[in-house]
Amino acid sequence: MPEASRSPLLEVRDLAAFYGDFQALFGVSLTVARGQVVAIIGANGAGKSTLLKCIAGLAHIPAKWSPVRRQGYAPSVMPARRDAIVFDGAPIGDLPAHRVVACGIALVPEGRRLFPSLTVEENLLIGGQLRRPGPWTLARVYALFPALAERRHLPSTALSGGQQQMVALGRALLADPRLLLCDEISLGLAPIVIRDIYARLPTVTAEGTSLVIVEQDIAQALAAASQVYCLQEGRVAFAGAARDATREAVAAAYFGV
Repeated sequence: MPEASRSPLLEVRDLAAFYGDFQALFGVSLTVARGQVVAIIGANGAGKSTLLKCIAGLAHIPAKWSPVRRQGYAPSVMPARRDAIVFDGAPIGDLPAHRVVACGIALVPEGRRLFPSLTVEENLLIGGQLRRPGPWTLARVYALFPALAERRHLPSTALSGGQQQMVALGRALLADPRLLLCDEISLGLAPIVIRDIYARLPTVTAEGTSLVIVEQDIAQALAAASQVYCLQEGRVAFAGAARDATREAVAAAYFGV
């Protein structure tokens, strides 16, 4: 097997993250193998979303860009060291978001963050602006989420919460990512809708795409992932195979008991 195929796709190395003088992450390290699904769990405020922001390059959004602040991505998190995040052997820790996307990393943000003035199809097509080589086309996204094909000309505001989440996932897939970051994709959705969305994820990983899933639904996260990390107050409190994450181990990592 070639050396490149044995090395991790993503390495986070002793990552620290700050919002001004406030430190949100303390020496976080993790790896994601090629084609692997990794779950990041933890209580509110544990640093899960901050970790994804750092990987996705969202620290570089200009502070004066008010629409970003309104959508919940206040850009006050400071850029990481370049070598704190390594993707496919290349350090990317201080790269801005558009360069991170060009490398092959896409984010499905918490709360979906669709453009309300655009149709379903227009929201989807935004994800394909870089035209990276890969298997994902508009037709394939519609095949994965048939409900979106039926509603392609409707405004995104006319969709249910689950359908909006499908748009957010489809938009990210049209960037043809090698690594897909999913931030709380089950948030606010009914259990039957959550199961339906998670049932589509094996189709994504079948293309060789790795997934990092931030979840508060612990059972769902552990069922989907092979590896799990639990953050507690900005530190890794548990790291191991999902099958080894017992109820007792997760409780101890969550609450530090």
